[in-house]
Amino acid sequence: MSRGSELSMAVRRALDRYFRDLEGEKPSAIYDMVMNSVEKPMIETVLGKADGNQTLAAAMLGIDRNTLRKKMQQHRIK
Repeated sequence: MSRGSELSMAVRRALDRYFRDLEGEKPSAIYDMVMNSVEKPMIETVLGKADGNQTLAAAMLGIDRNTLRKKMQQHRIK
């Protein structure tokens, strides 16, 4: 199994559990919930692997360095 499909399966399991735990409640803002849950730890992990080098981390993420900085501010990552 590839790492991408492992990650996809983890997200799928988490969402299945989320829907199961709703117990009749109406779901809302699922996209924002998932993105906010995944984006911060992803950025923190990649920054750690890049030893804090934002240029390298941005390249690893496939985003512009300014975009990385903006996302770091949004998630209060130092």
